[in-house]
Amino acid sequence: MSERNPKSCCAAGRGELSAGSGHLQERAAAPAIKAGDRAAGLRAGLEHSMITLPGGEYLMGTQASDGFPDDGEGPVRKVTVDAFRISAHAVTNGQFQSFVQATGYITEAERFGWTYVFHLFVPEERRADVAGSSREAPWWLGVRGAYWAKPEGEGSTIGERLDHPVVHISWHDASAYCQWAGGRLPTEAEWEYAARGGLEQRTYPWGDVLKQDGRHRCNIWQGKFPAVNHAEDGYAGTAPVDAYEPNGYGLYNVAGNVWEWCADWFDRDYHRRSSQTNPQGAAGSGLRSLRGGSYLCHRSYCNRYRVAARSKNTPDSSSGNTGFRLAMDI
Repeated sequence: MSERNPKSCCAAGRGELSAGSGHLQERAAAPAIKAGDRAAGLRAGLEHSMITLPGGEYLMGTQASDGFPDDGEGPVRKVTVDAFRISAHAVTNGQFQSFVQATGYITEAERFGWTYVFHLFVPEERRADVAGSSREAPWWLGVRGAYWAKPEGEGSTIGERLDHPVVHISWHDASAYCQWAGGRLPTEAEWEYAARGGLEQRTYPWGDVLKQDGRHRCNIWQGKFPAVNHAEDGYAGTAPVDAYEPNGYGLYNVAGNVWEWCADWFDRDYHRRSSQTNPQGAAGSGLRSLRGGSYLCHRSYCNRYRVAARSKNTPDSSSGNTGFRLAMDI
């Protein structure tokens, strides 16, 4: 891969776990989400966090010099999206917990028996639980027993993080939650329209300057990746879903914090072939799209917390910096 498009620090795939990792359990089938569960999802308090957007035409993508052409960020093109609803923030641990309690759903991380945890979050006394590391991004460790409710593995808990975004969520897990809630994942076009907050062709959801008036506006890496994070923005890992100021449409943390799954199959050239009205990526790549960047993104390596930036992963992959937000049709 070229210097202009470095490997993403934020998207270790499940198939990249290093060899010689020992026995990992076979994935069991996921429980079905019953149609009757959807009403329960809406009763779980999701409605109040949904924002209705009118849709319309906007300029999607970027051709800025700090972008990654190999990711298919450009060219800039006029895109139209219909009106839709989207949650003001990523789905929280508390909301996902309600889903699991209502349905008995078991995530793919649980069914595989492991998921990726960032190396600085795995204490020495738990290193025996490490099944291997990502061949492409060795700072991601495959930790046995880690999943959404135990985000760093055995001994960890979400007890004080119920208002943080749920992580270790695969695309399939996110889709199951959305089905329960009576919604769906946003398309990339919808996500970018919402993330821009009414601003046209700005680098970030709030403008072109990362720190306005010296204030941090998002949760990203500060320091020397991947060894030293000074956490000057207040968080070394995830932040509460409503941390920092929202964008012009009222959406929180559409830059940094956690990557968010989108409905689309990833295709770096889909915008050259698809309709300019409600575009969607075409099936075939085996990869699903991610947007927004995460707390691990850093300008020196993964400058993908920009609003036009894209990433991808296999739909069964999960990690400690990947979550999602809910969308609904009007």
